[in-house]
Amino acid sequence: MPRSLADLRGADATPKAGGTQTTAAELRLRDLILSGDLAPGMRLSEPSLAERLAISRTPIRAAMARLEDEGLLEVIPSGGYAVRAFTEDEIRDAIEVRGTLEGLSVRMAAERGVSPGDLSAMRDCLTEIDAVLGNADKSVDSLSSYVELNRQFHRMLMHLPGSTVIARQISRASSLPFASPNGFLLAQASDLEAWRTLTVAQDQHWMVLAAIEGREGARAEALMREHARIALRNMQAVLRNQQAVLRNQQALDQIPGARLIRTPVRR
Repeated sequence: MPRSLADLRGADATPKAGGTQTTAAELRLRDLILSGDLAPGMRLSEPSLAERLAISRTPIRAAMARLEDEGLLEVIPSGGYAVRAFTEDEIRDAIEVRGTLEGLSVRMAAERGVSPGDLSAMRDCLTEIDAVLGNADKSVDSLSSYVELNRQFHRMLMHLPGSTVIARQISRASSLPFASPNGFLLAQASDLEAWRTLTVAQDQHWMVLAAIEGREGARAEALMREHARIALRNMQAVLRNQQAVLRNQQALDQIPGARLIRTPVRR
């Protein structure tokens, strides 16, 4: 865990491509999948990927194994891997798992107690979010600022109880882009209803922090699990309104990995 939560402000948890060959292969392969360059159902060939990425086959093989563990690839019966597609139900389940784990994290933090410095760092982050939401300009730039601050706040919550086990599992549950707290936000920059939802989410942020500070573990956990449901609302707003998606395909393309999502199975 960092020395304090303030150390997480602006830090990026994603490994940089300058590390090992396997890490570089993993990052570049993930980008190809999430951008849609590798389509759902496409079988991946080690030799062709090695040539395309200019990386040897051994790190490519290891990278594919990591992405299978992450959920972006699946093993196929004839051998090797293929790019996965996801249903609305699968995304819903992933969001529920993340919410459950985040709820556990904040309950543990409330029960164990949090240092004044860490509480102050979290209040500073939420105060910055208040300023973004108070801005009358509901622009893509404003939403991008919210997304970054929201990412920072959820990262701090993840590390709050000081448990590397909990932090690792939340990171794993959030690894699919549409299961993360920011999964569907950038597709809704022009939606005023979405901005009202962000105000509700921010109120929940403050209530969770108050519950943690007040050592109310059960209340903090319940609030955090309810907070995750906002991601479900965001998903439904984007995926259920197919006419809006057809009118503005660029909005859907703001979601990393959107091309991996199958047509919703529930109507």
